[in-house]
Amino acid sequence: AYEITYGDWSSDVCSSDLAVILEGLSRLAPGVAVVSEEAMSKSGPPPLGERFFLVDPLDSTRELLAGEPDYTVNIALIDHGVPVAGVIAAPALGLLWRGVVGSGAQRLRLPAGAEPAAALETTAIHTRPKPAQGAIAVISRFHRDPDTDACLDRFSGVQRMVAGSSLKFCRLAEGSADIYVRMTSIWEWDIAAGHALVTAAGGIMTTAAGEPIRYGQPGLRTPKFAAFGDPAAASELRPA
Repeated sequence: AYEITYGDWSSDVCSSDLAVILEGLSRLAPGVAVVSEEAMSKSGPPPLGERFFLVDPLDSTRELLAGEPDYTVNIALIDHGVPVAGVIAAPALGLLWRGVVGSGAQRLRLPAGAEPAAALETTAIHTRPKPAQGAIAVISRFHRDPDTDACLDRFSGVQRMVAGSSLKFCRLAEGSADIYVRMTSIWEWDIAAGHALVTAAGGIMTTAAGEPIRYGQPGLRTPKFAAFGDPAAASELRPA
């Protein structure tokens, strides 16, 4: 079992922050490969093995540069192609979400620089059943695309909530939204932590066609996907 935490709350996320994460993960899980966009060589990722970490030390640079607070740090543990643990930290919000598949998920409110043991508040979180009316879809502030908008247009009565970075997964995991779809490909490190978090909180995430998403694939790109807070609603909401 792994307990992944992130205690560096500097808003100036840079290569030194990645170095801190890499050092911490090397102590936590010696010999387990760590892959991120910033650390990946031009020749591709290192040999991954059965278990590896996917790290995004700054998810949503555009939010950060625009002065928006919803940029994040993402860490996920992959086991045999499946995300089994994930952490999403939002430094500017003082919040951290973490989940282990099969063990549940939590949201922590932390003072700047604090370790999780010093959290001001720790709350168990769960996805919610799809409401009879007014289901909420989370959408990107800067990375909208016509195919995703067209997909959401087919869902009758679904409201839209703007959220940056991987916070869209957090909204599903804590039960304040119901669906997150993306009809374009994306890097694995952008979504792996959110995938683990949503699953740990009781939701489900698949390809848009309803197939399992496997990580560590050639090129480290994932296909278009759909995440649901309520697994029972997946067949109703899933894109055609």
